[in-house]
Amino acid sequence: MARTAKPSAARSRSSQPNSAQRSVVSRENAEHYRWGTDCDAWYLVNDDQLSVIEEVMPAGAAEIRHHHEKAQQFFYILSGEVLMEVEGQTTLVAAGTGIRIMPGQRHQIRNPSSGPVRLLVISHPRSHGDRFNE
Repeated sequence: MARTAKPSAARSRSSQPNSAQRSVVSRENAEHYRWGTDCDAWYLVNDDQLSVIEEVMPAGAAEIRHHHEKAQQFFYILSGEVLMEVEGQTTLVAAGTGIRIMPGQRHQIRNPSSGPVRLLVISHPRSHGDRFNE
């Protein structure tokens, strides 16, 4: 029998997540978009304060160097490996590891490998609309 947590009596109804916040999300039901040349992305969470995006970058793909004035980001590599350049320093980020980018830091992600890379991009607040290309 499945266990269900009982809500705390101290928690108000307004602080409880609504059914949309509790629904299971995946690439199958998330909003999809494309960027760059053949890169795929899915919004797993997309609101003003937080975005979680799953991305697939094909071999040889690269983003344009840019920065965000307000958003900090965390790139977590699920499979493959990328080169992340932050303020002129290049770091290899392998599967199972991530790198944090603070507001104002110029950065560029590249997939120099011969296969695709799958990653999560977590931004607080959301980074769309807060991007300045170099």
